[in-house]
Amino acid sequence: MNTAMTKEGLAQILDQALQDVTERTAGVRLHQGDQPLGEDLCTVHITFDKGFSTSLTLCADTRLLSRMACNSFHEDEVTPEDLEEFSKEYLNVLCGKIAGAMFRATQVPAHFGPPTFYHGRYEPEGQEVQFVLTYSDEHSDGAQLIHHVPRAHEGGAAPNQG
Repeated sequence: MNTAMTKEGLAQILDQALQDVTERTAGVRLHQGDQPLGEDLCTVHITFDKGFSTSLTLCADTRLLSRMACNSFHEDEVTPEDLEEFSKEYLNVLCGKIAGAMFRATQVPAHFGPPTFYHGRYEPEGQEVQFVLTYSDEHSDGAQLIHHVPRAHEGGAAPNQG
């Protein structure tokens, strides 16, 4: 994803996929904005290990992810285990949609590994942020979808980021 298309084109694919998947799987409408995240956060991270050398991190207010999980599971409350299961499956579905859109745009097949879940904010080692898409819902809970690329090595050329 870091060399196959422009950063703007990639951001548009990520945004469209996130908004579509969130509304269809969790019944929540997210809107881009600059709403800061709260302090009670969860992070889900996934790495594209074939096709593109990038990763995506979804960092969100726990209340937002809990509401999404409740909607998806048709429950009034979710356990911490349900929250983790939902969050990982949600990112899996999102990345599947992104991989399909990326293939249509670039003809490069992508593969991603299993998602990992963290309480709090997580930042992957050896990678740097290329861009962040920030969202909020109607309750002012927020989420950030962060696109990471391999960190440029000291003295080496930075990767072409479109």
